Amino acid sequence: MSSVWTARGMPSLLWATFLGFSGFAVLMPVAPLWAVHGGADEGGAGLVNGVLLLVTVLTQFTVPAMLGRFGWGSTLAAGLVLLGAPSLGLIATDSLAAILGLSAVRGVGFGILTVTGSAAVAELSDPSTRGKAVGAYGLSIAGPQVVLLPLGSWVAETVGFTLVFAVGALPLLGVPAALALGRALDASPGHAEVAGASGVPSTPRVALTLLRPMVLLVGVTIAGGAVLTFGPQMVRDPAVVIPALALLELMAAILRWWIGGVADRYGAERFVAPFVVLTVVGVSAIAWAVHVQSVPTLLLGAVLLGSAYGALQNLTLVISFAAVTRRHIGLASSIWNVGFDLGTAVGSVTVGAIAVRYDFSVALLVTAAFALLTLPLTLLHRPARRPVT
Repeated sequence: MSSVWTARGMPSLLWATFLGFSGFAVLMPVAPLWAVHGGADEGGAGLVNGVLLLVTVLTQFTVPAMLGRFGWGSTLAAGLVLLGAPSLGLIATDSLAAILGLSAVRGVGFGILTVTGSAAVAELSDPSTRGKAVGAYGLSIAGPQVVLLPLGSWVAETVGFTLVFAVGALPLLGVPAALALGRALDASPGHAEVAGASGVPSTPRVALTLLRPMVLLVGVTIAGGAVLTFGPQMVRDPAVVIPALALLELMAAILRWWIGGVADRYGAERFVAPFVVLTVVGVSAIAWAVHVQSVPTLLLGAVLLGSAYGALQNLTLVISFAAVTRRHIGLASSIWNVGFDLGTAVGSVTVGAIAVRYDFSVALLVTAAFALLTLPLTLLHRPARRPVT
């Protein structure tokens, strides 16, 4: 793989990803709020992101076939349009039915963006530096979330929803970068092999191999998704939640970038178990902090959980790519992204249901128990196959 081709493709990927996730992040807290503005109750508002994530997961299974049929540039450009354009539609209506429909369209776009983006990282990076490439990709995702997730609802309520919806359309500006990325990937040595793949594994063993890192990812995203979703409801003083969630997202961004270089040097597998343990410790600390309403413990737990949340995203993606040949890059990306979104959704639904019957401390301890149950999987890895080249 030539350095010229990589230099052409990676900036386009990072820019398209940054703009795509900016539009996604800013609407995560605001779209449900807009539904409430239109008269929906809490159940209706909860459906907004539920529909978004459900359609996202369903779409992610189909993206490898899209890449094979339509190519990288056209597929990613379409995803960015489907993710960004519905935000402008929200300006015209606050009807719950319309918001749910637009959320479904956004889910299709987001599913395309996530799978195409992470698969492109494997295509654009040398095996020896793939961890660093995944880290840089992670920063382009985490950056918008660190800033826009906490600020979106505040801007909507103090300045106005229209400004937020305009920001939500930022993915549209990423279309030229998507097309440029497509031209770079079309020139890659392995393009024909990847484009010709359907994304369906030739043997069940390929999919089973990818399930292990996916389940490890689900363990931490259940915990992280629960805290990010219900953080404002867990403590008596909502002002405390803003720095806690900011710390969680910031540490996730830093660790997702930093661990990439370490994984390139020493291998990804050896770091998975310590960060699974850190997940358990971090979410348990948050559970205790919620129980006794301790701000220092809450902030400490956010730092620990955020570190594990970011590191395991990088490590499990690197492990997934190392487990497959070039032909199954799209499949590896698809299964990994399904694990991420599935864990986030399950964390939100499960913790909400348990908290209604008991409380948030008990609910968080359940997520800690699930993360702990994934620890034996860290001992089952086999020697990595020849890296994707």
